[in-house]
Amino acid sequence: MMPITLGQLADWCDGEILQGVPSTQLKSISTDSRKVDEGQIFLALKGGRYDAHDFIGSVAERKAGAVVVSNLTAETESFNGGVVRVKDTLSALQRLAFNHRRNSDGLFVVGITGSNGKTSTKDFLGASLAAGGQVNHTVGNLNNHIGLPLTILAGHENDKFGVWEMGMNHPGEIEALAEIAEPDAAVITHVGTAHIEHMKTREAIAEEKSALAVAVPAHGYCAMPAADDFFEYVSDRVSCELIPVGIGEGDVRAEAVEVIDSGQIRFVLRSDMNDSPEVLLPVRGLHMVNNALLAAAVSIREGITPNVIAEKLGQVELSGGRLQERSAGGVRFLDDSYNANPDSMKAALETLKISPAGGRRVAVLGFMGELGEHEREAHLSVGGAVVKAGVDALVTVGDQASLINEGASGIQESYHFVDHDAASQFLRTFLVEDDLVLVKGSRAAAMEKVINHFN
Repeated sequence: MMPITLGQLADWCDGEILQGVPSTQLKSISTDSRKVDEGQIFLALKGGRYDAHDFIGSVAERKAGAVVVSNLTAETESFNGGVVRVKDTLSALQRLAFNHRRNSDGLFVVGITGSNGKTSTKDFLGASLAAGGQVNHTVGNLNNHIGLPLTILAGHENDKFGVWEMGMNHPGEIEALAEIAEPDAAVITHVGTAHIEHMKTREAIAEEKSALAVAVPAHGYCAMPAADDFFEYVSDRVSCELIPVGIGEGDVRAEAVEVIDSGQIRFVLRSDMNDSPEVLLPVRGLHMVNNALLAAAVSIREGITPNVIAEKLGQVELSGGRLQERSAGGVRFLDDSYNANPDSMKAALETLKISPAGGRRVAVLGFMGELGEHEREAHLSVGGAVVKAGVDALVTVGDQASLINEGASGIQESYHFVDHDAASQFLRTFLVEDDLVLVKGSRAAAMEKVINHFN
């Protein structure tokens, strides 16, 4: 966060200084009382299970420089530092982030949204843009109405690029995030079925995702896969340029795509630039090619040469739990446990299908959340995809995941277990060296616990 005075803090938060000298210099912000540093701003959020106003005493002990509060308590009144009172601390956080963004001279912001691939695309883009300057990017899952402001406020004066994920699960959320971020460019990775429980239809999801591109000014641009069902829909809604990318199609495209012996992907990067370098992605999955192309499209526009982009893409390290190969107990796991929806499940199964394996290919799958009335149909369809992928054995975990098993009619071996412990005990005797095991499920399914049993 850029240096800020107590007076600026109050102004940017639409607050009132109750205590402290307006010219007092402050550094950074925290909403976690356990992590407040000396001289830092503590903003007291109210949650469903906690009220951070209860921890003003502990941040005082940690020598916080100022607090932003909506309630006055005895601890607040005895706080030895700046005190800013606002009507609502969440709104104050968002206003502070908005004004921080507005005052970040020279920062070029790229917003990323989509049903799948946001984080991987962010990782690719952050790596390639770093060749042109310092990047402030989303960390972990900080991509919602609280996480995005915290990401923005974690930026520094020397940042040249902001690469910020924007997630949603209800209508109107992307528009609200875009108003805070004011993106110069956008990336839409995919319009799928994630969060369809709340959004009801893919058309509604497309409208929500496209709100990010709508927020981009006319002189900006949005990169999106040309093969996406809603490419034309987005094109009709936006005033900015829409850049198509894809395997064998688009302004930025991958040609001569092949899976090499390690399971990694190699392709030639083509664009309107003279250079057409070969790219070797150090990750698995053909669906990762589009994510890399989206990053390349933005990076080319921002002056990074294709040769440098190819080099950076080849060095990327994806965030945890996303098709990472892990060895445990002599077994090779493809850890894709971070999250799941029907589209990402099928992409992961396709990756399992094309990945080199000395032994059997085994899918260990948990349930998918936020599907609403589509829950049964979606889980059955994933079961069908298991069969189509030629998986040798299927193991499902948790009551809802039994529908995947039901949909995998005809598979040679399938097993279902009520919890991780039971599944892991079975897998310890069932799996043998050289088996390749995909582990995937929604975040709530916590499928990484299966792998952890082998460590």
